[in-house]
Amino acid sequence: MIIKSYYDRNFSIDKNVLLRICEKILPRIHHQLNELIVEQNSMEHILFTVDYPQLCSLSLVNFQEEILFQYLTDDSILHHILTEQIIDLNIDVSYQPESEEYETLSNIFVLILSMCPRLINLNFCQLFPDRKTPICIYKFPSTSCISSTLTKLKVNVVKFDDCLYLVRHLKYLSTLIIDVKEISLCLSDRNNKEKLPELKCFSLTSMEFASHYNDQIIPLLRRMINLKELTLFLAVLKRYSTYIDGIQLHDQILTYMPQLDKFRFSINTLVVNGRIKIDLPSNEDVQHSFIGKGYEQVGSYVHIRLEDNIGMSHVYSLPYQFQYFLHLNNSFQGHMFDTVRRLTMSDGRPFEYNLFILIPQCFPLLKELHVINYQPQKNKQHSSILIILSHLILLNLVETHADYAEQLLFDKNTHLPCLLDLCIEYKSLAMITNNFTNNPIRRNCAKIKKLDVDTLLRPKNFHEYFPLV
Repeated sequence: MIIKSYYDRNFSIDKNVLLRICEKILPRIHHQLNELIVEQNSMEHILFTVDYPQLCSLSLVNFQEEILFQYLTDDSILHHILTEQIIDLNIDVSYQPESEEYETLSNIFVLILSMCPRLINLNFCQLFPDRKTPICIYKFPSTSCISSTLTKLKVNVVKFDDCLYLVRHLKYLSTLIIDVKEISLCLSDRNNKEKLPELKCFSLTSMEFASHYNDQIIPLLRRMINLKELTLFLAVLKRYSTYIDGIQLHDQILTYMPQLDKFRFSINTLVVNGRIKIDLPSNEDVQHSFIGKGYEQVGSYVHIRLEDNIGMSHVYSLPYQFQYFLHLNNSFQGHMFDTVRRLTMSDGRPFEYNLFILIPQCFPLLKELHVINYQPQKNKQHSSILIILSHLILLNLVETHADYAEQLLFDKNTHLPCLLDLCIEYKSLAMITNNFTNNPIRRNCAKIKKLDVDTLLRPKNFHEYFPLV
């Protein structure tokens, strides 16, 4: 795989290598293969040249949506294989992070369910954690989404309505791993209390703050009476309330799941109480709420802004098992998070050097960093200890003060040997380079291939700063 930028990756096999595989290797082993991984450009060479009588597991990787749809609707060997053989299917499509067009991919999902009568396990666009293209199907007819064989599904959806649609119509699912882009007030099925006895494993991820936790998420979870594994990765907005803690999780959810064996969670709670005085618990109080409730080790920190009566808490099971860590702020307690690949930092108070030096220590395999902070640093002294983010590919500084561009891009402050994508405001670039008259970012920006700035303006010597853009 060649990584051109964070979201632009080439999975293609070298043409000469591909031809040798097709001519020399496949004819000898094709009748024994039970699993294949095929990308778009090698599809016809590999899948259409020989038959695979034992094939039961297929991965279609890095396809353009329209081309994949064409293959599925044609009377081709792929159609035959899916109809007659495949029980395990993985789908991955080219990712466009800003796209809000879901129709083609949604039709592909429904088409696959209808044409794969043997399908047991479907991973639909969750092969890679940074390429989660969603579908939107809740307005489809009820007959569009039916399968009597599918027991395990991984999928990304636009709305919580889509999640409710899936659990209503795919009645034989025992495992559902779902990423929901937006959890808002549902338009349909909101009062359904029908139990979901077949479901044994459920994972819900939603990164946007959800204001309907109590009336959408909790009622759905209470229907899962035979659940054995539960994973929640959530950001929740609550008004005139308090944090989600161990007592709330136990009393509102876990007591309704008597067979539960494993509970993994990472829950950020943003509490906005306005002018109403509600005493928010301390981190010690939050930690105490998990004692005696059957939890294993739990990490937490809380962050209170007294000036506007806003509180933020983050509670998470340990060891931490998620690839994302959201809303890190100045109250962060530290720990080892070696599974995390994407980190967002946000606060209304300045981030200082002492916090940034913790990042490579606590997140050693970090690939994507988003910083949100408009407050200038108060302590801009430079340490002799260089911050090294060895694996960072994407750095987003769009919503920051220029001080953080200086902190993270200056060669003397930070070393970013793998940085390929930079998102930043032009004025910050101009400020830290003194209107492009000096180059303190030469080493860190030498490999950047994609620069996302808010203007097309380019100084004459722009190429000296970003030679590969």
